[in-house]
Amino acid sequence: MKKTSVAERMPSVILVAAIFAAWQIAAMIINMQHILPSPADIILKIWELKESLFLHHLPSTLITIFSGWGLSIVTGVLLACLMRFSAIAEACLKPLLIITQTVPVICISPLFVVWFGYTIGARLIAVVLSTFFVITLNTYDGFLSADIKKKEWMKTCGANARQIFFYLEVPSALPKFVTALKMTLPWAVIDAAVAEWLGATEGLGYFSKRMIGKMDGAAVFAPVVILCVIALICMAVLKHLDKKYIRYRSEV
Repeated sequence: MKKTSVAERMPSVILVAAIFAAWQIAAMIINMQHILPSPADIILKIWELKESLFLHHLPSTLITIFSGWGLSIVTGVLLACLMRFSAIAEACLKPLLIITQTVPVICISPLFVVWFGYTIGARLIAVVLSTFFVITLNTYDGFLSADIKKKEWMKTCGANARQIFFYLEVPSALPKFVTALKMTLPWAVIDAAVAEWLGATEGLGYFSKRMIGKMDGAAVFAPVVILCVIALICMAVLKHLDKKYIRYRSEV
């Protein structure tokens, strides 16, 4: 498998460096830290508030992100399997899945707080609602994308429905499933922060909201930077798994 060389990565590195340089210069010219803090100010603020951010608020946000995303994965895969084996379930679930995506989560998150209070349950529901739809449809389409000729060949060889599903359809669905994970991970991060912003007593989103009242621009941006780093690390892990195992398994 071809590895990305340093030369191929240079354009993106240069672009990111140019953006941060322009940001730093603009912040220095405006010289209004509460409106546009510079990258250097944000990094210094993260270091200054490291204990509060990393020891208190970050663990709460990580629990929300990965618990909600995990529930979304389980829900999406189960619904995809149900739709795969039941035409009635497919006919009933598809309209409901679409309906769940027509209402912005940010609009109904306060309602979850009214129902469940300032608990993690309200935040988990927000993350699940924003992510399970794509996982369900991508996984289901992956099942249906299995090679028809291979399926017929397996039937000719005496394979039953269970064997065809696990040895052909599941490997065929893996690439689309991983694509769904890549798509929904940033959404899980965003909606976890939004849910904390709207109704929580801890977490990076809550911290950022609290800092707005203090007019501390660098402290408002600090949780955003941490969330971006989390998303980039998780995406790199997914990309690594996709290259090392999923694509190989699908080809086999």
